[in-house]
Amino acid sequence: MRSRPFGRSGHTVGEIGFGAWAIGAAWGTVDDRDSIAALHAALDAGLDFIDTADVYGDGHSERLIARVLKERGGKRPFVATKAGRRLPRQEVAGYTAQNLQEWVDRSRRNLEMETLDLLQLHCPPTDAYYHPEIFEHLERLVERGAIARYGVSVERVEEALKAIEYPNVASVQIIFNMFRLRPAGLFFQEALRRGVAVIARVPLASGMLSGKFRADTRFEESDHRNFNRNGEAFDVGETFSGVPYEVGLAAVEKLRPLVPAGATMAQFALRWILMHEAVSVVIPGAKNPEQALANIAAAGLPALPADVMAEVARIYEQDIKPHVHQRW
Repeated sequence: MRSRPFGRSGHTVGEIGFGAWAIGAAWGTVDDRDSIAALHAALDAGLDFIDTADVYGDGHSERLIARVLKERGGKRPFVATKAGRRLPRQEVAGYTAQNLQEWVDRSRRNLEMETLDLLQLHCPPTDAYYHPEIFEHLERLVERGAIARYGVSVERVEEALKAIEYPNVASVQIIFNMFRLRPAGLFFQEALRRGVAVIARVPLASGMLSGKFRADTRFEESDHRNFNRNGEAFDVGETFSGVPYEVGLAAVEKLRPLVPAGATMAQFALRWILMHEAVSVVIPGAKNPEQALANIAAAGLPALPADVMAEVARIYEQDIKPHVHQRW
């Protein structure tokens, strides 16, 4: 797999990473044996970037990752985690030095790491980005050796632009896919200019861009695609990228003829993201080895032609933009 610079960190990472939300919780029934096999298969295939969070299964995702890395031994991949969603209410006042230290220490125990490779604020309130003391707390964690570097995971482009004004923010994780094009404007330009790594999450719009869903598809009660359709549990933009379900299905049918021969719709969607220079790594999820390997194979697809890129943009402008563009 080709590698890309991870911002100005001095590290490079493979273009396709492993998003470990699904192996923790909120995506329906997942068998730990399948999750472990998926991680092993991905790492065997050369994957070297894993993204998780302390709240994915209340730490279950982090602990599974630690188990797999311990089983394998040797050089470990770059592991990014996130903190902040353990607060009972998302308020700036909760992002204290003590809370951040406790969250980081818990993740260090879960992941069995002395120093976390990357600690990301996990979609904090917008006002948090206007409180320099929060970023000063993160600086102290770096100085103490608890974390090697820090970044942010954001909901909105405006949050990303504000975050990278802080000189030591190493990375921004943001939703970017064929249904969420706005980050590719000013934010990508600024991220490149400042040497900030970009982690593209929700690359398949919660599976919508796999092309496998229909109007009558049903999701389990424990799957956010069932319980968060209207933002009941967290930001609605995390579920189907905020696109109404029927609108997304119709757009997928317009995109389907653009899929290259020999590729799946999901691989096409991932390759489209990799056409953007500012993206450091894309983090699709995988519940089994087959999914993990299919995701990685997307990196080997040829570059997409200009007319295909233009048609994706046209479909977005016509069908998707009114539902999402100014919201996130």
